[in-house]
Formats: sequence, C-alpha cells, structure tokens
Amino acid sequence: MQLSATERKIIENSIRDIKDFPKPGIIFKDITTLLNDKQAYGVLMNHLYQKYKSYNLDYVAGIDARGFIFGAALAQMLGIGFVPIRKKGKLPYTTISEKYALEYGVDEIEVHLDAFSGIQDAKVLLIDDLIATGGTANAAAKLIHQAGATCVEACFVIGLSFLDGIATLKETTEVYTLVEVN
Repeated sequence: MQLSATERKIIENSIRDIKDFPKPGIIFKDITTLLNDKQAYGVLMNHLYQKYKSYNLDYVAGIDARGFIFGAALAQMLGIGFVPIRKKGKLPYTTISEKYALEYGVDEIEVHLDAFSGIQDAKVLLIDDLIATGGTANAAAKLIHQAGATCVEACFVIGLSFLDGIATLKETTEVYTLVEVN
C-alpha cells in the first residue's frame, strides 16, 4: 500500500527543511511541523494503520526518541504492545545492547531482555522518523532478533535514498519509507 499523490504532498509539505543543522552542509528534516499539523499527522497515522492492520503484528518497536511518537500511537491504533528501543543507560531493567558505528566513534542502543517474551516468535514492526546511513536501524533490527522476535519490516517517515542506509537495512528486513529524499 502506497500513499496517494495527494497524501504524499500533504506529508511532504508539512516537513520543514533546516539548513546547516546540526552542522554546515546538512539539511535537517524537521518533523515537528508534521506533528503539529493535524491534517498531515492524521494522514500519516491513518496510512500506517491501513498498511499494517493486516500484518498480524504482535508489537511495534520505536527507536529513541522520534520513533516513540509514531510507534506508540500506531501500536495503540493496532491494539498491540509498544516496545521502546533506547539509548544506552535509559532502560531500568535488564537489557541487551547493540553497538553501531557513527561517523566519528560508536554508539549503543538497548532493549529490555524480556521485551517480547509474552509471545513466542513475536512479529515486530520497527519504526522511526528517518533513515540515513542506517546504523541505528540495523542495530535495532539486530536487537529485535536477539530478543527472540522477528523484525518483519522497518518503517520510516523519511528515507534519505542518496545514502546507503536503506539498501543496507534491506539485507536484514523489509524496508518501507513514506517519503524518499534523493
């Protein structure tokens, strides 16, 4: 299921470009304007619900922090659980973690060890606002598998297709982006 041309335009027009943020040469895709546009956010969430309602998902997992906004709302709409995948040190219970490379260094994300323990071979949708190089998303998909679940698809509002993140993540799971930036 794809967005209609009208739906795509509504969502695209609600995303603000911020030049030279967080550093010179970067054009930051600001979704706060999408979130405070009731029509655009409604179109987005309705589309995601319609797309994923037949997947028989057990959980939606959102990547810290913007994935929480879309993931928790979608999980509620689908009538399933939400699992946060957080930056290291933010979860209160026993966790498993996965490191991933940054441009200059390494970062790490975690999920609770028992995040998917209620359902054997749980089917999980991974969601975040944007995929660029894919380091965080790949680490999150690996964490889902390490926790005993299956990442059936990774969904992003925005995909930066001029970077290799989408192609790299497709080696691990299916990938869906609503808006691609070339």
